Amino acid sequence: MADQFALTPDQQALLEHADRYGRERLAPLAPRMDAEEWWPDDLFPELGELGFLGLTIPERYGGVGLGLVEAGLVAQAFARWNHALALSWLAHDNLCANNLYNNGSEAVREKYLPKLCSGEWIGCLGLTEPGAGSDALGSMRCRAERDGDHYVINGTKLYITNGPVADLCLLYAKTERGKGSKGVTAFAVEATSPGFDVAQKLVKMGFRGSPTGELVFDDLPVPLTQIVGTEHQGHQVVMSGLDVERAAIAAISVGVAERALELSLEYANSREQFGRPIGQFQMVQSRLADMYVSVQTMRTFCWQVLAELDRTDESQAGRGEIHARTAASVLYCADSCNRVLDNAVQIHGGSGYIWESEVNRLFRATKLLEIGAGTTEVRKVIIAEELLR
Repeated sequence: MADQFALTPDQQALLEHADRYGRERLAPLAPRMDAEEWWPDDLFPELGELGFLGLTIPERYGGVGLGLVEAGLVAQAFARWNHALALSWLAHDNLCANNLYNNGSEAVREKYLPKLCSGEWIGCLGLTEPGAGSDALGSMRCRAERDGDHYVINGTKLYITNGPVADLCLLYAKTERGKGSKGVTAFAVEATSPGFDVAQKLVKMGFRGSPTGELVFDDLPVPLTQIVGTEHQGHQVVMSGLDVERAAIAAISVGVAERALELSLEYANSREQFGRPIGQFQMVQSRLADMYVSVQTMRTFCWQVLAELDRTDESQAGRGEIHARTAASVLYCADSCNRVLDNAVQIHGGSGYIWESEVNRLFRATKLLEIGAGTTEVRKVIIAEELLR
């Protein structure tokens, strides 16, 4: 696909299938999820039953056994109709489940992946802290102290997508002091474990239907068997996972921008001023043309990088050309999505400024796409460092 810049028939069919489901099932939930920050508890088991969970997980663990391109297409389609659900889906399926499969022991895989793939359990990733955002590893204060056959974890994680509703957390904690961004270990931690607490659910500007929270760990015991990856080498899990996360989040930007263009075309054809549809005015046409070009280039770049990442050996992630390419994909798609939504709201005028409108809901989501999984500034640093090596 990276050579032809086109989807295969199977990939196109998956995109259309996910789009239909998003339009019919997810879109009607979006207004309430945004207005009330409401979470539909029955949705993830339904997603699992329909084969929309565990996209990249082999069938023997209950997954679908497809690649990152296919997972990106589902994220893209869902984001068109309910971007908040798309974000929670991505945090579950990509940040948690895919990471567990790529880095977890066979025992951890067998214990947790079937529940995540069925939707019985919801997953989250615990990395960011109140004082550790862009420097998540170097400034990490969450500590894990070895005590015989287990670790005891104390600390806080903040801005955790799915945190308030998650059953399983892929949690990172410092296990060796004085090692800078290293000396970190990843753990699979169940939310019902003693010492695991959701301190608060955060109220957000956008993606309001995707629950985000603060997690607190107070003498939380975690057996050594729950370690994901190699002890003290959690930075490798983080870096490989971030490349995948960035490439996948770019797909959400694509879906949001596609929907914004569709809404703007409908409005430009139906809204009349000075006796004719506003789509007949060249200034509106200029905005629509810019939006179209952005959507087309976002889509192609996003798909291409996902395909390249699918062909990349896991040991190569987190450095080199693919590290720069994934940062470039999420950077370009997020920046472009912001411009597309700015044009969309301008075309809608006063109706786009109203909180309850769909285009307003999309507009409020754009800023997170420039912050999450590494800010715009961090993405540029990654690209520049790789170019200058």
